[in-house]
Amino acid sequence: MIKKSLVYVLLGILAYVLFVNEDSKYIVAGVGIFIIGMHFMEDGFKLFSGGLLEKLISKSTDTIPKAVSLGVITTAVLQSSSLIAIIVISFLSAKLITLAGAIGVVFGSAVGTTATAWIVSAFGLKIDIAAFALPMVIFGVIFRFFKQKHTQGMGNILLGLGFVFLGIGYMKDGFEDLKEGIDLAQFAVAGYKGVIIYTLVGALATVILQSSSATLALTITALATGQIVYINAIAIAIGANIGTTITAAMGAMVSNANSKRMALALFIFKSVTAVITIIVIYQLVDFVEIAASFIGINDNDWAMKLALFHTIFNMAGLIVFSFFIHKLVSYLKTLFVEEKDTYIQNPKFLDLAVVAVPNAAFEATKKEVVHLYDNATEVLSHAIMLHRHRYLGQSDIASAVKESTDIIDLNIDEFYQTRIKSLYSDIVDYSTHFINELDDDKKAHIYGLRGACRDIAEAVKDTKELQKNIAKYLQSNNEYIKEEYNHLREAIAKTINVINDIKNSQDDLDIIAKSKVLKDYLKGLDVISTGRIDSLIREGKIDKKMATSLLNDSANAYNVTNKLINVARILWIEDITIKHIGEEL
Repeated sequence: MIKKSLVYVLLGILAYVLFVNEDSKYIVAGVGIFIIGMHFMEDGFKLFSGGLLEKLISKSTDTIPKAVSLGVITTAVLQSSSLIAIIVISFLSAKLITLAGAIGVVFGSAVGTTATAWIVSAFGLKIDIAAFALPMVIFGVIFRFFKQKHTQGMGNILLGLGFVFLGIGYMKDGFEDLKEGIDLAQFAVAGYKGVIIYTLVGALATVILQSSSATLALTITALATGQIVYINAIAIAIGANIGTTITAAMGAMVSNANSKRMALALFIFKSVTAVITIIVIYQLVDFVEIAASFIGINDNDWAMKLALFHTIFNMAGLIVFSFFIHKLVSYLKTLFVEEKDTYIQNPKFLDLAVVAVPNAAFEATKKEVVHLYDNATEVLSHAIMLHRHRYLGQSDIASAVKESTDIIDLNIDEFYQTRIKSLYSDIVDYSTHFINELDDDKKAHIYGLRGACRDIAEAVKDTKELQKNIAKYLQSNNEYIKEEYNHLREAIAKTINVINDIKNSQDDLDIIAKSKVLKDYLKGLDVISTGRIDSLIREGKIDKKMATSLLNDSANAYNVTNKLINVARILWIEDITIKHIGEEL
């Protein structure tokens, strides 16, 4: 309610300013066009990159230097720290990258955003904007009508750049006209008092505009036209940095723990950097003067000097904080601690915030299906009266099966409803939010993952009768029927064990070899074709009721094993097999 009221107040103030001062219309319109241009560029790079950016972020954040470098370069090229932040938060929420890697990227992104100041000061104020902006807009609109996504993306990028340059032009013209009626420079405040006041102005402007780039563009054009003094412009640039952290914190308040930690890390980084910069601001200004002279910036080119100052203080903060990222992560992990799931039915990786990046949502779905499979192997193990720690990774599973004679009390129906069916439903529902944004191969894979979920659910349901008869015949005095049921237990346990090895293996050839072993376990479950059941009945070792139970349960065990193998094929085997076939071709 307060937020809504504040919006109405700001709109009222804006309407009054536009009504009272004619020239302010051009400045405000310029800011609006600039922001629209940034949004077009962001959307354009999403389409143009075709998922390349997501792949880079997912694979290049394993070390702090790589993560920081990626943040600097991608943000400087894409001119959108918000796009980088969205992707990073999505990958972090889906637990596809570490918190340290995510923090490294967003810290680097802070330096990458300084490229905006250089573009505005070096090009936006010194070229015939209309000569470049209008053709960009024209070709951008034309390219948007093409069917190819990367061409549409290029169209959005050109359209965005055109609007950015037009926005700068409107702001520049607005300040030039405003200077004839009102000299804003008369409101300059000297000393540290002025620095603090204008730092707050910069932070507030960034929160309102939701864009530090727009705040900097507005400040640089005002500085270039003499409507603001240099030291106050520097303070606004510092404030803009703080303003971005407030925006990020507001967005993270409703997100998960890791997103809150990342937002807090960004706040600490930018706030501490800003405070230290304010303390040594006059010494830093002197250093900028020396550096500007060294690289050939004119003495009266205040816009370029502001861009240089903005880069230097962000770079200094990044260099210092890079050494403390791991310590910062250790501290942040003590905050926003999420409750551990005592009931494993809750999704671990599905977060609607991740849907904004379809490729990240795709990876999150795959990980959630693995979570569902892990739930299923627990209930399957208990249904055959085994604990997973007794046989997983063991070489002599037959002995582990024979030694495990305790009856495990388990309500399969309850387990199915709470840990399987609910999670299965969440996965299917989640995938509907982004499946249409994927390419054809990934769409087909999502359908395969849904099929894997169905097989997991059916495998659990198929163990209900099997569980009852295993419990019955494990306590039987008939050693022959007990041995047959131990054989069924052993086959299922071996299947789960081999699949677990496949899941954890990094060796493609090992995975292919183990996938062939799984087929042998299926053959061993066919008691009819092996002739074992005929021999047992003929020799009077089991009665006819035992025989029919064994036939039915062998079929159930076969179905369970077959479904588990199919799940393993979809999750871990299929892609590797296709890759090796492609290499052989």
